[in-house]
Amino acid sequence: MSAVSASRARPKRDQVKASGKSVPAVQSPAPSSRHLTPLGALSLPFVFTLALAAFGLLAPVRQNVHLLWAFLGAAAAVAAWNVMLLVSARRNRRTLTLAIELRKQHYLQACAQLSVFVYWGLYWSPVYASAYLIAGQLVFAYAFDMLLSWSRRDTYVLGFAPVPVIFSINLFLWFKPDWFYLQFLMVALGFAAKELIRWDKEGRRTHIFNPSSFPLAVFSLGLLLAGRSDITWGPEIASTQFYPPHIYLMLFLIGLPGQFFFGVTSMTMAAVVVMYLFGLVYFALTGIYFFFDSYIPIAVFLGMHLLFTDPSTSPRTELGRLIFGALYGLSTVLLYQLLASAGMPTFYDKLLQVPILNLSIKAIDRVARSEVLKVFDPAALCRWLKPRQRNLAYMSVWAIVFGVMSALDGVGDGHRGQFVPFWQQACAEARQYACPYLADMQQTHCVRGSGWSCNDFGVSAAERNFDFAAAEESFQRGCELGFPTSCMNRDRLSGGGRTFERAPPTLNDYPIILRGTKGPISDRTPSTLYARACEQGWPGACGAAAMNGSR
Repeated sequence: MSAVSASRARPKRDQVKASGKSVPAVQSPAPSSRHLTPLGALSLPFVFTLALAAFGLLAPVRQNVHLLWAFLGAAAAVAAWNVMLLVSARRNRRTLTLAIELRKQHYLQACAQLSVFVYWGLYWSPVYASAYLIAGQLVFAYAFDMLLSWSRRDTYVLGFAPVPVIFSINLFLWFKPDWFYLQFLMVALGFAAKELIRWDKEGRRTHIFNPSSFPLAVFSLGLLLAGRSDITWGPEIASTQFYPPHIYLMLFLIGLPGQFFFGVTSMTMAAVVVMYLFGLVYFALTGIYFFFDSYIPIAVFLGMHLLFTDPSTSPRTELGRLIFGALYGLSTVLLYQLLASAGMPTFYDKLLQVPILNLSIKAIDRVARSEVLKVFDPAALCRWLKPRQRNLAYMSVWAIVFGVMSALDGVGDGHRGQFVPFWQQACAEARQYACPYLADMQQTHCVRGSGWSCNDFGVSAAERNFDFAAAEESFQRGCELGFPTSCMNRDRLSGGGRTFERAPPTLNDYPIILRGTKGPISDRTPSTLYARACEQGWPGACGAAAMNGSR
């Protein structure tokens, strides 16, 4: 059967297995097709190639020679491929087909991802400043995908498929401008893996790996082995995604349409619940939080909604999807611990395991269908419900779970682990990891301009770690920021003294030390700052808040 006739012979409804039975899934519109000459067809990727080269005219690209060559090199490679394919197609007298198919799973996912970029960019300006780089990757992705498809078959299906792949990659990893050619290679790897690495799954030939998570995992592993995470914005991405207010709620809401149409709620819910329960147990045993400032880091929560939940690369059974989600949550915990113990960046904890999970989906489905576990299959408990009704049932349960977690600060902006007073108490109680983490917080706040934090870090460095060089540097910084106690401690250290003074933070310190791991505080009126400090447990703040509130 030819590629064209095969595409027309596909059923209008994909079949999704649930509890051993095939049930109709979301209906996709039949593609409209046009038969084209090689020149007519391959002029389309050539237009995208010209557009890619045109990015070299942008001022930010021209000003960085490495970035300029990344764009021109990618355009040259695609152009050469285009010419070779045109010559080959004309010599073999091929008729190429362009089919247009707008699939709901692609544009819904893309809309959800785009909303994250828009909201995140309001609170971290590099997102908007890098929009042209994301656009360049999209142009490259379309050209690459067309050429790869027409190199292997006569039909290319044009739609929104490349958009969620590019958005997903860029929600988790960007290479800095000097190394941006690696971003194009990462995109190319994702589309190549989708096209070339395939298997038979329940009677269909389909790709094994999620086309965004596979290159993310491969490049993450390479960066870890090379020790070059510094050439990416990975750490900044993982931390700044927490800046927007109510970001957990936002991700929960934008995930609902996809969960309704594609039945992925069970995966997200299982991953979140398992990680949250682990966090509760860990806190009960240690008195501190495993991820320090949250039960579930925001970048991980994002991955639970928009990274590993691709229906095409996840289990078919409902119990299998619950297991799949639970494994993602547990593997994130394991990877975080392994990376932290090895002194490596931990933001890869949500990326490395997804291809391995993709490879395991057949085994997961076999286990889920086994006689031992069949009785636990949620589909078996509610056989009378149609697939869409079951989706609504899962979404209802998930909404209740999310609401309870929000009320308990399991997710949200008010987690105690963000704030200095919790870690001061934990350090005073000699909780494991508490004092080093408190020192990291104080050093960060010192760099941001808090004289109090510089002084407190200096005192801890001198009295706890006997690092007098670090203490002297921190005292000097605090003195320059106008914190008198820091000046006194600097002079005492220079004179050979080994006992130092602490002092409470000032109103100038509060905008820095009260933000936790959120974005900058916009309302800096004394009454608001003292109220925040009171909520976080700063000594004396509640009295000051009451005095300011009565004025």
